[in-house]
Amino acid sequence: MTTWLKGRSELGVSVVLVVLGVLVLTDALSIPTDFAQRGPVGPKAVPVLVGSLLLIVAVLLVRDVLRGGKGEAEGGEDIDLTAPADMRTVLLLCGAFLANAALIGLVGFPISGAILFWGAAFALGSRNLVRDPLIAAGMSVVTFLIFNNLLGVPLPGGPLMEVF
Repeated sequence: MTTWLKGRSELGVSVVLVVLGVLVLTDALSIPTDFAQRGPVGPKAVPVLVGSLLLIVAVLLVRDVLRGGKGEAEGGEDIDLTAPADMRTVLLLCGAFLANAALIGLVGFPISGAILFWGAAFALGSRNLVRDPLIAAGMSVVTFLIFNNLLGVPLPGGPLMEVF
């Protein structure tokens, strides 16, 4: 079985597309609507269309892979296709993202965003222990101010909420 799956990694993408399609359709069909509250199209139309298209693309991708189709190999003059993935970097980036997700409700976006930005810089190789946290803090505060104050998208401010 594993030898048959080797070289058919696109089937994994199809599984993800099916799961997303089913999730979107399930959520879309559970949207409560009343004919008097909606126009001729309604709030279900776009999510049902997107979910259906996800399922159609998944089926077409499975058909293509089973007929021998393959994704085009990654190309570029500075890419070594034989080199293994740098899992340390991937895991550090995942850790920074998960730390942001876990901390945003507790400490607010300015602090959790700074941890995310600094963690991403560290994971990608920057080792300046003075400059990087300062830039990360600045980027996080500017991002918070843009979203919260200019765009009207409320982000959790945490203990710094009174400052801004």
